[in-house]
Amino acid sequence: MHATLKGDLNEWRILILAPTRRDAALSASILHEHHIESVICADVQAMVRELNAGAGAILLAEEVVAGGQSQPIANAIASQSPWSDLPVLLITAQGADSPAVAVALRTLGNVMLVERPTRIPTLLNNVQSALRARTRQYQARDYLREREQTAETLKQADRRKDEFLATLAHELRNPLAPIRNSLQILRMTTGRDSSKERVYEVMERQVNHLVRLVDDLMEVSRITRGMIDLRKEETDLSAVIQCAIETSRPMIEAGRHELALALPPEQVPIYGDMVRLAQIFSNLLNNAAKYTDAGGNIRVSARREGNQAVVSVKDNGIGIPKEMLPNVFELFTQGDPAANYSQGGLGIGLTLVKNLVELHEGTVSVQSEGPGRGSEFTVRLPLVTSSLPKSVKPAMRQEPLNIQRRVLVVDDNQDAAISLGMLLNFLGAEVRIANDGPTALQSIESYRPDAVMLDIGMPGMDGLEVARRIRKHKDLDDVMLIALTGWGQAEDRKRTHEAGFDHHLVKPADISVLQSLLTKVGVDTRSRRLQ
Repeated sequence: MHATLKGDLNEWRILILAPTRRDAALSASILHEHHIESVICADVQAMVRELNAGAGAILLAEEVVAGGQSQPIANAIASQSPWSDLPVLLITAQGADSPAVAVALRTLGNVMLVERPTRIPTLLNNVQSALRARTRQYQARDYLREREQTAETLKQADRRKDEFLATLAHELRNPLAPIRNSLQILRMTTGRDSSKERVYEVMERQVNHLVRLVDDLMEVSRITRGMIDLRKEETDLSAVIQCAIETSRPMIEAGRHELALALPPEQVPIYGDMVRLAQIFSNLLNNAAKYTDAGGNIRVSARREGNQAVVSVKDNGIGIPKEMLPNVFELFTQGDPAANYSQGGLGIGLTLVKNLVELHEGTVSVQSEGPGRGSEFTVRLPLVTSSLPKSVKPAMRQEPLNIQRRVLVVDDNQDAAISLGMLLNFLGAEVRIANDGPTALQSIESYRPDAVMLDIGMPGMDGLEVARRIRKHKDLDDVMLIALTGWGQAEDRKRTHEAGFDHHLVKPADISVLQSLLTKVGVDTRSRRLQ
């Protein structure tokens, strides 16, 4: 029995405090003959010491209680862990009517009475019952400990997940920044060629999509809880579907699938987040392409139905077993690999579809006639029934804005620094570039920039230290410090604020935001000095 529980041998001892050494020795001898370990305590203080070291139960004479000596024992019992309810075997000559028994019941807790003269079988039975009760307490303790350890393990895993996602987002934002900057430069420097403009629109849309997905890495748990921030506007359903097809086309073409598209000739106005709506249908298209054998057929159709927009994504793929249909939208649900229904992935795509649809006050359902019979997913979204305000997007300026500012760009990623410098040049700024902290500080002394766009995660002297050193110089108080970094969590923003930055931008920065900040150089710094 003892070997099944965690702990040491002290936890199974019977502590004995009897009025005479002879009585104590006799009790210990009886227990020893039946392989029950015991310890004879000379006095109350000795029992408290042994009790703190561990005990299965205590055997206590009522004379100790009657003499008013048991309070230290009561205190020791009361101070034990919540799971502990130490059995107390009280040897009494007067039975339950004894005043000492009343005191013991009130102060010692889990008291069992053993009347004198005590027969050996009775004593053994009571001791064994006490140890069985103590065993259940130890089992409860070990269970609780394992639950505390499990909770801590989960917390640590969650922290590691957050740290990994933050690092991954940072590393992905770094290459996205020069890509977006270069795209903006191309749009500024090429003529109004309609074919090129369409290419730029596709590239810009996909870069924006990647940026949004990278942002979601920081809040993956919020997606499943429906707590993401939707940027809603009135949009046309056909435009959403076309965007989704554009995203999924590489997977569809890789599978050599035939895509049939049936869209209504008139506009079907819906109200939602364009990127998230496109994500819904691209996930369904990817799912269809993944679970359809090469050369299959995928059909996308949309229609009005009452006050709803209805979109169907149907394939002639491997289908879904009837027993799986109720669970396909659950997190991490995939088919049976042995039956070739699982084609890889994390099993979160359809869960995201369901959550995103419900965030748009819609529903999604699935039908399948079974294995080999294909699948059909149907999304229903509410139509716009009244005129809604459309979000106004800043128009891309094709000409430089002639913002006469001296800007120092500091980034150890040379592609990011060069492309941002070129973009700022086209906006009319004079730009100098530094690729590390010490060089940046030297440049500031000689160049005297109006604004510094400063990366944070540089090796050696990081951006926070550079900012702190700049702020130590009163003659540089007018310099606007802009953190331009892949780190975008609340703690990161707090650190940049404490280091003296005026603004915190996450890579890749939006050009309209950069333009707005450069026009505020001087105004923002004067406001900061007055605070």
